[in-house]
Amino acid sequence: MNTEAELRELVTRVADALLQRRCSLVTAESCTGGWIGKALTDVAGSSAWYLGGVVAYSNALKQSLLGVSAETLAVHGAVSEASAREMASGALTRLGGDLALAVTGIAGPDGGQPDKPVGTVWFGWAWYQAQRLQTQVAVVCFGGDREAIRRQTVAHSLEQALLVIARFDVAK
Repeated sequence: MNTEAELRELVTRVADALLQRRCSLVTAESCTGGWIGKALTDVAGSSAWYLGGVVAYSNALKQSLLGVSAETLAVHGAVSEASAREMASGALTRLGGDLALAVTGIAGPDGGQPDKPVGTVWFGWAWYQAQRLQTQVAVVCFGGDREAIRRQTVAHSLEQALLVIARFDVAK
């Protein structure tokens, strides 16, 4: 299980990758409730590469702060590929930065459905490449209790952010 020390190591790797590219990160969180932002800011000097984030737990805030469309929420729900993509692109365009990371999921213990069981988490990333907005999304279904699901979400988001940073030229 991802310990605090392991999360700190992941954050340090994300920080190093961003600093090497002179890039900054923003976040849009739902099911993690700000845990990603907390993990990022637990590392001294994070203001050099982390601009901040939005915790948008309600659909109303996903719409007003991140620009997730009412149609997306009505048709696909808050925990969906479309919502994760719009959260990430909204965070990037509204908060700035070079890379945005978004998470939305069902941490439990209730709220699951047959097609979206407890532990389902959608991840979204957005960045600019050749001055065009790019996005990438992924879904994972984690096991465990609420804390375990949220902790795994934080770790996975950071691990995947490293891959996005390494693969794409995120600099504007």
